[in-house]
Amino acid sequence: MSNAHDTLAAGDAHDAGSIAQAIVAAHGLRFGAITSAPISAPRFSSDDPVYRGAKRACSALGFIEIDAECLALAWCAQTQRLSHFDAALWPDAPADFGLRPFPPTAREDAFPPCPERLGLYAVLPDAQWVGRMARAGVPTVQLRFKSDDAAAVEREVQAAVDAVQGTGALLFINDHWRVAIAAGAYGIHLGQEDLDALTADELAQLRACGLRLGVSTHGYAEMARADQVSPSYIAMGAVYPTTLKRMATAPQGVARLGAYARLLRGYPQVGIGGIDAVRLPEVLATGVGSVAVVRALVAAEDPEATAAQWMAAMAAAASN
Repeated sequence: MSNAHDTLAAGDAHDAGSIAQAIVAAHGLRFGAITSAPISAPRFSSDDPVYRGAKRACSALGFIEIDAECLALAWCAQTQRLSHFDAALWPDAPADFGLRPFPPTAREDAFPPCPERLGLYAVLPDAQWVGRMARAGVPTVQLRFKSDDAAAVEREVQAAVDAVQGTGALLFINDHWRVAIAAGAYGIHLGQEDLDALTADELAQLRACGLRLGVSTHGYAEMARADQVSPSYIAMGAVYPTTLKRMATAPQGVARLGAYARLLRGYPQVGIGGIDAVRLPEVLATGVGSVAVVRALVAAEDPEATAAQWMAAMAAAASN
């Protein structure tokens, strides 16, 4: 296979600097960069001009180091695949990012599938809230119960499983995967650190239990990591600033969310973080099939009416 030096259009004097400038000029407004800002990146793993230029550009566009590295390698792969460099073509082919063959559901080790569109996804603090929102017709609910008391966790998870019976709601349990298996929950949700902490045997145990798996991601590198285990869905965020959790990364924004959604087409996708009723339409316009909310329901004056309004807006968007 020829390298990126050979695949650039003949006669073009492309170097890393001009490649970086071209990418920032093409995508700076979309990602909110100031195109006149200095373009630099501290660490490079290749001398390839497309790689170096793309990494400098993605750093200037505000991507953190590990995501700028992912994107730079994807720009190289895209350039080789197309036999030319195109600054306007933001990478979104799974193979260019080193992801496994798509669709993920066709993989032998894929976790069980869940609906492509999980709809309104309520993240809730206890079993009482889980039951309340399930009875209100919310299609997907998650119990995020924080406690160091193992007995209390077991009671709350079992209560949540019991609370959704007969409602049609799909229940995911955050973090407490062994308890979720024992209680017979529909699925579990893990953060990136929790996923990384699993041993090979624990991951095999999870696969064998038949529960669905959702994974949180905060950028390209974490999406690539999540794809390696072929989860049932991938959550992406935080889309907007949120005070509910201290985030290691800056808010992603809808431009990045749209790029992530295009890359991960084939996975059910959940947008999360700071989403309110005003922001809902632009989030749905990215193509994600689900929006997760925490405070928007729990803090609402009339949670049931608020849930109904959100579900109606999502149904209308899906039909367009």
